[in-house]
Amino acid sequence: MSQGADIQLTWGSAPHSAIRGFTPPERRLIARLRTPLDVQRFLNRLPYNMEPPPGRATLRSFRRVVRAGCVHCLEAAVFAATVLEQHGWPPLVLSFESIDQLDHVIFVYKRRGRWGSVARSRDPGLHGRKPVFATPRALARSYVDPYVDNTGRVKGYAVVDLRVLGAYDWRLAETNVWKVERLLLETPHRRLRTSDARFERLRARYRAYRAAHDGRKPIYYKRRDRWTELPSEFIG
Repeated sequence: MSQGADIQLTWGSAPHSAIRGFTPPERRLIARLRTPLDVQRFLNRLPYNMEPPPGRATLRSFRRVVRAGCVHCLEAAVFAATVLEQHGWPPLVLSFESIDQLDHVIFVYKRRGRWGSVARSRDPGLHGRKPVFATPRALARSYVDPYVDNTGRVKGYAVVDLRVLGAYDWRLAETNVWKVERLLLETPHRRLRTSDARFERLRARYRAYRAAHDGRKPIYYKRRDRWTELPSEFIG
């Protein structure tokens, strides 16, 4: 796989062999979650980690996500990267920057020349995508409209290979893996431009929908056929 001209992609070391460090139950879980869709469905069933309040902020490794049984977006990306690395996918994550500093992170992968993603979010439109996008930039653009809410708007994106962290144990650590977050914050992001007029229309529509539907978040976006399955809380 070669570096695309429109992404910030850094390749790390050879594929990780951390399977030796997994417990037998963790190995069984990894063996069961063989594909990105398997991982997406697993994450969809986990409650979203609404870290604080009332608790403290977390950034759990794969091991601690399994133990806690809940997950936020970056924890989901770390979980997916750990599991799917064992099935041959590089541990790549895509980070979005937003104007309100409420950033989003997803796991991304390439299959048969096309890019897809695995993700968990509080917003229905920020979950996974099928591997149908020609480039990471095209994949990132599919998140631009659903990102718009009362305060959010995508400014840019970056794709990072977590293997650049070397011996740092982001996969199985018993402590929070804040170095992953720092890496993403320090990585230059490529600009994703959208018109102000379009943004204002999207935000007005979002606010009107929620006001008319008792606070329910919308799933009215175009090309939903490119989305993966949604968690049950957004359906019905």
